[in-house]
Amino acid sequence: MNGAERDARDTRDTRDTLRDTPRDAARDDGDGDGKPPPKRLGAWLLSLAGLGARAGSLRESVEELIEEHAHDASTGDGHERAMLLNLLKFGELRVEDVMVPRADIVAAPADASLEDVVETMARAGHSRLPVYRESLDDIVGMVHVRDLLAFWPGNESAGRPFDLAAIARAIPFVPPSMPIDRLLRQMRATRVHLALVVDEHGGTDGLATIEDLVEEIVGEIEDEHDRATPPFLTEREDGGWDASARVRIEDLESKLDIDLLPAERDEQIDTLGGLIFALAGRVPKTGETIAHESGVAFRVVEADRRRIRRIRVIPAKAAAP
Repeated sequence: MNGAERDARDTRDTRDTLRDTPRDAARDDGDGDGKPPPKRLGAWLLSLAGLGARAGSLRESVEELIEEHAHDASTGDGHERAMLLNLLKFGELRVEDVMVPRADIVAAPADASLEDVVETMARAGHSRLPVYRESLDDIVGMVHVRDLLAFWPGNESAGRPFDLAAIARAIPFVPPSMPIDRLLRQMRATRVHLALVVDEHGGTDGLATIEDLVEEIVGEIEDEHDRATPPFLTEREDGGWDASARVRIEDLESKLDIDLLPAERDEQIDTLGGLIFALAGRVPKTGETIAHESGVAFRVVEADRRRIRRIRVIPAKAAAP
């Protein structure tokens, strides 16, 4: 099997995995009515049928075409292109690339009371928690919020002694080097959506959830319990602006008194983060500066692998060398 055939197989496997992923693992990418995304993206993908004659692998050829047509409205909006690029890179990622590191794990001790576990879940905003004995290196399983309901007053197990270790569910232990597409298939098969990441000595390195995996393709998923931070746009003493990526383009344009988007792209890009992604063709790293043809520059103050969060806007005069 040559490289192009292997890449095509990986892409099909990942596509099939996402098709069968439970609906509650990712948000609807349409307009909220359950309808599929616009057909223009599918039509564009069909136009890629002649890729076999191009140099390089299938993955590299598709990435090249997406970047070449980044400003072509027929190839879909910025979000669709981002998902395509993320999908192409999905098979290259390992669990260590997406896991929650050990220092950020929220867990419950095996001897915790019902009230303590509920309080921990409420404070962290998690529906699942790892359960440990002496330390995070001694994980006994996982508890889901539904497991606690039976012990709530008025339910069948109310009044019975609460033993967290006894009701903990088994979870898989996976190495940091495991491909995330394989872990996603395993989570689908076992219906256990949390895995503990362990090193070669059996120590806990981190954990991964099905949400972490799916977000590598669709971007960050916020549910009804996530606290949304309002967009901000604050003027600085040096004439620049500090802004969140969710600031609307028209709001920034009114402050700078310039047009940042051509008319044909006004309906495709709504936010400052979307504009910067379109300019760079990817998610820039923290500290990177992206130039605009107007002379304005955007310095990325905070970003992660999937999302731009905060930006410093440098006006044209200040950005000039």
